[in-house]
Amino acid sequence: MTAPARSPIGPTSRGLALGFFVSLMFTTELAMAIDTTELADPALQQRYQGLTHELRCMQCQNQSIADSPVGLASDLRREVKELLLAGKTDDDVRGWMKARYGAFILFRPEFDWNTAWLWLAPFVLMVIGGFSAWRVVKQRGQLAASDTSGEDDDTAR
Repeated sequence: MTAPARSPIGPTSRGLALGFFVSLMFTTELAMAIDTTELADPALQQRYQGLTHELRCMQCQNQSIADSPVGLASDLRREVKELLLAGKTDDDVRGWMKARYGAFILFRPEFDWNTAWLWLAPFVLMVIGGFSAWRVVKQRGQLAASDTSGEDDDTAR
């Protein structure tokens, strides 16, 4: 009777290999998100970086096109590069993207009548919250001043 053949890879090695391949699967998507675009002019490169970080990926919706690994973000990065190389200003690029995809593509939307609530709502809510807190403190202060039940309990003992 012969002993069963043993695998040259032990159970510990198999676990390490499996862990390596699983981590490789999860990091591949992150590696695809790295934008390797290099422009010849450093000032143009800086403008490109700034624009790609302030434009929203329309598929991911809470990532900039610089950070998004999807194909649409890659196409948008290429479009930004082409517009900058064509001599367009940053405002021209933002305007072109806004005209094509709507104001949602901008992480910092412009102040106009359609977006006024975005800019004013935090201040209005802070004023309402401050007023509510002031009323609660005032009412509790009046309630504490008019409360005499604690004094009667102490004198009765």
